[in-house]
Amino acid sequence: MHLSSWVEENNNMISLFKKILPEKLQKALKPRYHYALAFISALVYRFPSREIKIIAITGTKGKTSTAEIVNSILEEAGLKTALAGTLRFKIGDESVRNMYKMTMPGRFFLQKFIRKAVKQKCDWIVLEMTSEGVKQFRHKFIALDALILTNISPEHIESHGSYKNYIQAKFQIAKSLEKSNKKRKVFIVNGDNEESRKFLSIKVREKYIFSKEDAIPYQERETGILFSINNTAIQSRLHGEFNLYNMLAGIAFAQTQDVSMATIKTALENFIEIPGRRHVIAKDPFEVVIDYAHTIDSLEQLYKSFKGKLLVGVLGNTGGGRDVWKRPGMARTADTYCAHVVLTNEDPYDEDPKKIIADMVKGFQKNIPEVILDRREAIKTAFKRALKIKIEHPDKKIAVLITGKGTDPYIMGASGNKTPWDDATVALEELRNITNIQ
Repeated sequence: MHLSSWVEENNNMISLFKKILPEKLQKALKPRYHYALAFISALVYRFPSREIKIIAITGTKGKTSTAEIVNSILEEAGLKTALAGTLRFKIGDESVRNMYKMTMPGRFFLQKFIRKAVKQKCDWIVLEMTSEGVKQFRHKFIALDALILTNISPEHIESHGSYKNYIQAKFQIAKSLEKSNKKRKVFIVNGDNEESRKFLSIKVREKYIFSKEDAIPYQERETGILFSINNTAIQSRLHGEFNLYNMLAGIAFAQTQDVSMATIKTALENFIEIPGRRHVIAKDPFEVVIDYAHTIDSLEQLYKSFKGKLLVGVLGNTGGGRDVWKRPGMARTADTYCAHVVLTNEDPYDEDPKKIIADMVKGFQKNIPEVILDRREAIKTAFKRALKIKIEHPDKKIAVLITGKGTDPYIMGASGNKTPWDDATVALEELRNITNIQ
């Protein structure tokens, strides 16, 4: 069975289980219900994680990029991999897009995915793990061999009830490594992130810390980041300090598995942009970039990576009903770095999109943003503004940064309504329309 058919079949199975229990009963028994599903799913598929090596990637930012980097290094080392994360589900050479709009799908999905990877004789599974997944015990009964903690910063505050609870959810993933029955367990932590260092209390024999200091001095070039580590110079095609950290995390893990620096160098130098992650989809008549940036810091780091260029931002911000506290901060960041900002709709869910925009407008002091709720129209307008800026400043390089959704396949509306969507596709369509008019 092809992976795409299996994903669809598994989705139907999960929906069936949800229909078996009434909604009110699900809410009342939610913790036990989720734990039971985690156990039953592992039991049904015979605890497959015990038969294969698994590295989990967690953290507030950088999970997807780090997972893809680790996967590329392992493949370059000649190993067969499986990968489950925000972007895609991959087993061997077969890969399908993640259309669930969640990084960690249901327990039956994950356990069946792991069993399939075992059957296909994969050497490693690279698995993104999230705090939201922890709430539903999706991390349970997955025996880990290694864990990378990219960083920790405030996120999902409303969902978890507090920042302390959010950190505790991440801590449960680290505890999963501690409790794993695997013989060798490896924990890799970002030493430059204060919150991440606190996780070093986990009782795991092998702990490794990566730091930006490992790669100093490094240079941000037009072609990417040039850095040196362990006397090996690496010219990456990736941009931004955030991607330097992602690569350092991947390097630290690879070295614990005795992957040679020559192999690591080849993997990183051949690694191209990740869809939806500082993804340059066009360079003429100006750069057009798609990025998932969903925290204040990640948005700022993205903008900083385009130093010397005039920026036009298309900003949606957080989804409805969550992380309301950071809306003005995201807007303030865009106001600081962009020559022009278009505020637009993203994933309002059951919240009034106009209320979300109103919360964001409070963060502007320098510029007056344009407000266009229709996301396609917002992107089109941003392109028109970029063309106008190009005429006014012919000596300047210009970039339009469309942030917030990355590769998300839907715009989530009220009452669970889903509108199929892809920022990159829409942006390229509108760019063609604009350039044809000129």
